[in-house]
Order: sequence, then C-alpha cells, then structure tokens
Amino acid sequence: MAFSKINRRAKIKRRIRKRITGTSKVPRLTVFRSNKQIYAQLVDDVSGKTLASASSFKNKAVEKMSKSDQSSVIGKEVAEKAIKVGIESVVFDRNGYLYHGRVKSLANSAREAGLKF
Repeated sequence: MAFSKINRRAKIKRRIRKRITGTSKVPRLTVFRSNKQIYAQLVDDVSGKTLASASSFKNKAVEKMSKSDQSSVIGKEVAEKAIKVGIESVVFDRNGYLYHGRVKSLANSAREAGLKF
C-alpha cells in the first residue's frame, strides 16, 4: 500500500511532534510551506499561543524574489521578531518536510540572525 504525499508527511509530522514541544522560554519554530508561500511561527505548546510569526504572504519585500530567497528573508524576519520578544533559543520543527531547499534556507537564515537551535 503506497502512501500519498500528504499521508506520508502527516506520518512524519506525528513522529516528529512526539519528541518536540515548545515552552515559553524555548518555543517551537514551526515551518509551513505551500506551493507559493512560506510561513514560520514560534509556538508555546504549553499555553497554546503563537509568540511571533512571519510569512511571505502579502509581504511586499519578498514579492519578486525566488522562493528560496523568500525563505531566507522570512527566517531572518522571524528571528528578529523572536529576539525582540526576548527569545534566544528555539526547537526547530520542520513539520514533516525534508530539511532541504526552502526549509533549510529558512533555518540557516534564522541561525545567522541570532536564533540558537
């Protein structure tokens, strides 16, 4: 029985989320990528709140860039927002996606901007 792409990602996502949780001190940096956009948010799983977020959706700064470059800008933006809120380290949640391409680009730029994970 072959899994569809969505079922495969959901299975991987469940496996990752068993081990990863975010707190208010060390939130979870979760990434969602659609075909056209990329979204990142810092989540406190204990209280169920989003502490900071950034996305390429309706973002004029990244409108004419390639998707990989958009990811870099969004990673830097979410890191700057996190540092402004007082968060220095996070737990990275790739959300079932391979650590490759846009997800890797976002993670690397967030690290360069000062987040530790």
